[in-house]
Amino acid sequence: MTHPEHPPLVAAPLASRKEIFVVEDHPIFRRGLIGLLETQPGLHVCGWAASSPCALDQLRQVRADAVVLDVAIEGANGLELLKHLRAEHPHLALLVLSMHDESIYGLRALRAGASGYVMKREPDEVLLQALHQVLAGEVFVSEALGRQVIYRVARHDNVASDSPIASLSDRELEVLALIGEGKSTREVAANLHISIKTVDSHRLHIKEKLGLTHAADLIRFAVQWAEEQKHA
Repeated sequence: MTHPEHPPLVAAPLASRKEIFVVEDHPIFRRGLIGLLETQPGLHVCGWAASSPCALDQLRQVRADAVVLDVAIEGANGLELLKHLRAEHPHLALLVLSMHDESIYGLRALRAGASGYVMKREPDEVLLQALHQVLAGEVFVSEALGRQVIYRVARHDNVASDSPIASLSDRELEVLALIGEGKSTREVAANLHISIKTVDSHRLHIKEKLGLTHAADLIRFAVQWAEEQKHA
């Protein structure tokens, strides 16, 4: 839905201002983000969505120059949304703003089509710098993530880090995150719009890759990992 509130303090010519679409399912954070963006000369929030289906639908109806989105949103994994958006809007600047550790999600987001990746704990100035950079057609990553990208390219390495989490596919990581939120197999299947049998297959592969034996071990690992992500 469009967001008529918080007009920019300094109006820019309509032809030159950049239209920003926000995808964020936390209302308080979303309102703060929209308020920040609309105080910036030359930027205007053309709409927002709290879920992947809503985002895809709205972005087919509005003109946007950039999307600022979280990778953990209601209805789907943000990595899957990135892939859909990149396929449908190849020239759209896609900036990920996330609480998740960039060492795990940063490279995945770039592979999925992101133009940049910013942690939510960064100051406003970093977010705005990143947004202007991706709007200019450049890529924005932190120094640490940049070094990781260069290291991987130099080694022709497909593994993001030494963590066993890095061996999981994007879908397996998504399943692990939902298990960590306390969701049952049936709830994971409903959330991801896949069959229970497929979820069971993902769970089996996750256990194998993480060296876990029992379902209880997987749940315990997932919950602990999810908590660590919240406080990263």
